[in-house]
Amino acid sequence: MTYPKVLAIAGSDSGGGAGIQADIKSISATGSYAATAITAVTVQNTLGVEAVHPVPVEIISAQIRCVLSDIGADAVKIGMLHSAEVVLAVRDALSSVPNIVLDPVMVSTSGHRLIEDAAVQTLAEELLPLARVITPNIPEAEILAGVKIRSQEELPSIARRLSCGGRVSVLMKAGHLTDDRLVDVFYNAEDDRIIELPSERIHTPNTHGTGCTLSSAFASYIAQGLGLDDAARAAKDYIAGAIASGARYELGHGHGPVDHFFRQH
Repeated sequence: MTYPKVLAIAGSDSGGGAGIQADIKSISATGSYAATAITAVTVQNTLGVEAVHPVPVEIISAQIRCVLSDIGADAVKIGMLHSAEVVLAVRDALSSVPNIVLDPVMVSTSGHRLIEDAAVQTLAEELLPLARVITPNIPEAEILAGVKIRSQEELPSIARRLSCGGRVSVLMKAGHLTDDRLVDVFYNAEDDRIIELPSERIHTPNTHGTGCTLSSAFASYIAQGLGLDDAARAAKDYIAGAIASGARYELGHGHGPVDHFFRQH
């Protein structure tokens, strides 16, 4: 027997709700094996990020090479990459790896900037085109597209705009909009098709790590062999369930986590 394997490349969250901790939980809860390459150690809790300590670039590259040379990966999830140097190192380490899901992490839930300004352009130009799927939220999509997003109706065109000329599929997360009905939009670049992924909006402060969780679940389902549309729907169902279940809990004094293991209760 073999595991479906996902390599998660991201920063560590000492509070356990986001980053590599959320990746491991999400990948495990959705039925895959999680290996990791840690890009930074953050000092944070539910109230916010207090400090970021970068991992040396050569150690990041070595972690990736070490995992791929032995365990391998059926899919790769990429999260926090704080500098242009790190972006380029990850690009080089993954140049021949398929099934990359890139979550272009730029700002934490509490509003802390997690990427250097110089790294944004490098990420867009050098790493985004290597991805099979990217999963930006509204603020991230605005930075990448260079436009302000004001309504749900704009999401399909923005998704196509971010697809590198129809080569990269885009899951546009609508959580930062204010509509009562939450409709994420998935542009499947491989079939040139837009699908809507609706869910009820849940009013809860426990949204820490939602982006990490969704992108990791997406990578997990791709690793298991699901097609892109089915993987997008399954990942959306998983995060919606994790948010709904997590809303019942209290943890910390700020933005609490989702309930990654709600299906195992």
